[in-house]
Amino acid sequence: MKFRFFLIIALFSHLAVFGQIHQYSNGNNAWNPDSLGNHRAMLQFNGPGKIAHAKINWRRRDEHPELKKVIIHDSEGNKVSIEGLANFSREGVDVYFDAPKKGKYYVYYMPYQDEGRNNYPKGIYLKSDSQQVSKSKHTSVNCTVIALQSTDAFNSFYPMEIIATAKETNALKAQHKGKPFLIFPEDRMFPIKMVKDLPYRWIVKGASNSFTGFAEKGENYALQLGVFALRDLNNVEVILGDLKSSNGKIISSKNISCINTDGITYDGRPLKKRISLSLGNVQALWITVNVPKQTIAGLYTGKFFVKAEGKSYPVDVKLTIGSKILPDGGVSTPNKQTRLTWLNSTLAQQNTVVAPYTSLQVNGNIISLLGRKFEINTDGFPKQIQTFFNSEMTAYTEKPNNLLAEPIHFHFYNTPKTQEKFVSSNFSIISKESGTVKWTAANTSPNLKMDLEASLEFDGYVHYEVKVTALNDVDFSNIDFHIPFDKRSTKYLMGLGEKGGLRPDTLRWKWDVAHKNQDAVWIGNVNAGLYYNLRDEHYVRPLNTNFYLQKPLRLPKSWGNDNKGGIQINIKGSSMLADNFTGARSMRKGEVLYYNFNLLITPFHLLDTDFQWENRFYHKYGNLDSIKATGATVVNIHHATPINPWINYPFIESKKMKAYIDEAHNKGLKVKIYNTVRELSNHAYELPALRSLGMEVYSAGKGGGFSWLQEHLDTNYIAAWFVPQIKDAAIINSGMNRWHNYYVEGMNWLTNNVGIDGVYLDDVAFDRVTMKRIKRVLTNNGHPGIIDLHSANQYNKNDGFNNSAILYMEHFPYLNRLWFGEYFDYETNNPDFFLTEVSGVPFGLMGEMLQDNGNQWRGLIYGMTSRLGWNPGSDPKPLWKVWDAFGMKGSSMIGYWSDNSPAKTDNPKILATVYKKPGKALIAIASWAENDTVVNLTLDWNKLGLDASKAKISVPAIEKFQAAQNYMGSEGISIEKGKGLILIIE
Repeated sequence: MKFRFFLIIALFSHLAVFGQIHQYSNGNNAWNPDSLGNHRAMLQFNGPGKIAHAKINWRRRDEHPELKKVIIHDSEGNKVSIEGLANFSREGVDVYFDAPKKGKYYVYYMPYQDEGRNNYPKGIYLKSDSQQVSKSKHTSVNCTVIALQSTDAFNSFYPMEIIATAKETNALKAQHKGKPFLIFPEDRMFPIKMVKDLPYRWIVKGASNSFTGFAEKGENYALQLGVFALRDLNNVEVILGDLKSSNGKIISSKNISCINTDGITYDGRPLKKRISLSLGNVQALWITVNVPKQTIAGLYTGKFFVKAEGKSYPVDVKLTIGSKILPDGGVSTPNKQTRLTWLNSTLAQQNTVVAPYTSLQVNGNIISLLGRKFEINTDGFPKQIQTFFNSEMTAYTEKPNNLLAEPIHFHFYNTPKTQEKFVSSNFSIISKESGTVKWTAANTSPNLKMDLEASLEFDGYVHYEVKVTALNDVDFSNIDFHIPFDKRSTKYLMGLGEKGGLRPDTLRWKWDVAHKNQDAVWIGNVNAGLYYNLRDEHYVRPLNTNFYLQKPLRLPKSWGNDNKGGIQINIKGSSMLADNFTGARSMRKGEVLYYNFNLLITPFHLLDTDFQWENRFYHKYGNLDSIKATGATVVNIHHATPINPWINYPFIESKKMKAYIDEAHNKGLKVKIYNTVRELSNHAYELPALRSLGMEVYSAGKGGGFSWLQEHLDTNYIAAWFVPQIKDAAIINSGMNRWHNYYVEGMNWLTNNVGIDGVYLDDVAFDRVTMKRIKRVLTNNGHPGIIDLHSANQYNKNDGFNNSAILYMEHFPYLNRLWFGEYFDYETNNPDFFLTEVSGVPFGLMGEMLQDNGNQWRGLIYGMTSRLGWNPGSDPKPLWKVWDAFGMKGSSMIGYWSDNSPAKTDNPKILATVYKKPGKALIAIASWAENDTVVNLTLDWNKLGLDASKAKISVPAIEKFQAAQNYMGSEGISIEKGKGLILIIE
C-alpha cells in the first residue's frame, strides 16, 4: 500500500510536467508514411490567437528523437510553419506553430525517406531543422492532443513500446532499493519488446509476484516473466514447479519450460543457456506450459522462482484450465504464442532412411549403400570408395567406378624427410543402423595420439572427427592430409575458387575466410565423384546470399594454422592427389587439435527423368484454370502473394492457402509454397520472443533498413529482403539454431493441415540435419514432398566467391529439382560449367534455368527448360508440347557426356543429347561455337535401336525455338550461334 501511494504521488508529480498518457489510435493509412513517417499526433486547436502551443507526451523508444525532423500539416494537408520546439526529449515536447484557423492539426514526428535499392531500402530519417521558440511566440498551452496515431495497427507502439518516464522509473527503483531485480509477470498477448526501457503499462501495473491466466486442455500455453535489472545480473535462473489443483491433480513441471534458459538444439542435443543482464535492462523470460489433454478442468496453482545474485523471488502462478480440448495444442492460433514449444521440437530427428535410399548393409569393413560402396581401412580412414552408376546416370552397373588410387591418409612431418610413424589399433564398428553406421579407431605414434570417430549415412554423407593429442612437445614442418584420387575419376572440379568445369592440371589454394566462403571442393566424373570439406570443432555455418561478409567462416585452428594452410591438387603418377597441408606448426604436450572433415559420395541416386517430364512448374500465383490450361502440373506459390504474403512465415493466411490448394487438388494440380530459412518476416508473431533469445535466432548486425525495423527493433540485426507493395520487412537468421525446430514443425503442420505438396527453397541457411527432417515430414503419409532449390549465383564478392552447388551439395540428396538460377550466365559459360554447376546431372538431379529466361537450346541437352510464369519471356510451353507429342515419359536420356551416346557431331563445340524410346528418338543439339556453323551428325543406328533404311528424320516447327526443315540424314545441319535444333527420328 505504501508503494502504491508513493507511486501515485510520483505520477501526479510527473503529470505536472508532461501530463497524462494520450490516447493511441489507428490512423487507417490516412497519410503517406514514405514522406511523413509512420507516426503522428492529432491535435485540436480552438485558440485563442494564431500561435498554437501543444504539449505532446509521446513517450518514444527511439534514442535521439531531437535529431529527427518534425512536420506539421493542417486538416487539408497544407504544411504549416513551426515557430519552435521546447523541452524536446524522449518523453515529450512543447510544439509552437502557426495556426491561422481553428481545427485539427497533425504533427508528424518521425518522417523518413527511403534510399537504397527497392528490395533493400535504407530508411533515412529527416534531420531536425527546428529552432527554440522565441519569447515573442511563447503562449500557454492552447492546443489539445486528441490522439497519437500510427499509420496502421502494425506500426503502433501501444502498449508495450510506450516508455515509462525517468521519474516513473526512478520512483519504482527507489521503492525497491536494495533488490537486485524486479519481476513483471506479463500476459502472452502483450509480448515484451523493449530491452532498455520499461513500458508504461508496467508502471501502472507495478512489479508483482503473481500471475493469473487461462488455458484450455491440451493447449501450448505461454506466459512471460519480465526481469528488470536493478544491478548487473550475471546468471539469471528460472525454477519451475508443478501446478496443482485443490483436489490434488497436477500439471507436472516436466511440461513446463523456459525457452530462454533451456531447450533442444536443432540437431537434437540438450541446450542450456546462461542469461546475463546489465543494469537498467529488461529480459523477457518466456515460459511454456504444455497442458496435457487429459487435465481436469479447474484452477491450478504453483510457484515459479526467478533467481539471480543470490536472491530468489517467487511468482505465484494461477492457471485456470477450461473444459474445451484443443487437439492441435492451439497452434492454429499462433498469435497466442502457442507455437513457441516448437522451438524445442525433436520431430523427425531419428535418422530413418528416406526414399529413394536403401538401408545400409555392412559386410566386414565394407558398407554398401544405394549405388555405392565404402571400404574402411584398419586405421579408420577410407580405403576405397566406389560407385556403380552408368555414364548416362540412368542405370546401375556391375563394374565399379573407383574413386581412390590408394587409401586416404595423414602425414605428420617432423622434418621434410621424417614423419610420425603411426600404429593403428582398436578399429571397431560400434553401431549398425539402417540409416547410420558408426566406427572408431585409434592411431598412435611416439608423439601423437590420433583418435577418430566416424559415421556414414544412407545418402552418402561421411563425417570424420579426428582428434589429435600431443603426447610430448613436438614440432612439425608440415601436416598433410592426402586424398589420392583415381585419375580416371577426376575429369571435373568445382570449388576452392574454381568454377565448375574441367579439372585444371594444378590448383593451388590458401585459406582466406575474411573474404572467401571456401572450405570445400568436389572432384569427379558424371557418375563418380567426391566432395570434401575441412573443419574443426568450432565450425559455425556462415551467412550466405549477400551477407557472407557480415558473418564469415571461422578459420579452423588445425587446418588453417594462422593462414599457413591450404590445398594443392595436381597429378601425381597414376593418381590425382589432393594435398591438404597446414604448414609448419608446433604442439605442446596435452594440446589437442581437431582435423575434422566431411565427405559426400556422388552421385546420390539415378536421374529421375520421368519426374522431370511430368512435373512442370508454374512459378506464379494465379487462376488455377488458367494455369492448368498451360500444361503446368505444379504451382509454386512465392511469398508476397495473397495466400503467402509474409516471407518465410506462411501461417497468417493459411485458411486462404488451404482453400487454394484444395481447389488445385480438385483440378489435378499440386501446389508448393515458398518457405525457407535465411530471413524471417517482421510479421512473425513470435518475433519478440525470438529476440528475447539474444542472438540465437537472429544475426547481430548494424540495424537500419526499412523504417519499421528501426523503430521497433532499434539495432543489432541485419535488415534483409523487403517487399515495398506490402511493406514486408525481414531480418536475417543467425544460422544453426532452434528456429529450425520450429521450421520443421511448421512444415509438418502445413503438410497435414493445409495440404502443401512441397516447398520452394530460395537459398537456405540450414544444414543437412534440417533438410533431412523437412524431407521426412513433407513425405510422411504418402505426401509428395517435392523440394526444389533456387540459388542466386554465389560466385561474387558479397557471397565469398563460393559455388552454389558446393554451398548446397549437402542438401542435394533430398531435392527433386534445381533452379540455378539468378545471375547464372548461360551464354558465355561452357558446357562443362552447365553440366557441373547448373544441371545437377552429376548428382542425380535435374534442373531449370532462370537468368534472362535461360538458353532453351543449351538447356535441353541437360533436360532443362526455363520456368513458366516467372518472367513473360520464359515460356517452355512449346517444348512441353514437343515432349508430349514425342512421349518423353519412359524415354532414356543419353547425354553427350555418356560413353554410349549414339549421336555425335563433328564439332566439339556443338553437342547432342539423345532421348531414346522403342522405335524413335529425339535428338537435342546445342551450340557453343563462336559463329553460325554447319555440322555433320553421326548416328549409331544400332545404339538407337533403329533401322537406318526405314527411319525418317524430321525437324519439326517449334514456336520460339525452330522453323521446320528438311533433313535427309547425310547433309550438314546449320546451327545458329548460341542456339540449337531438335530432330525427331522414327
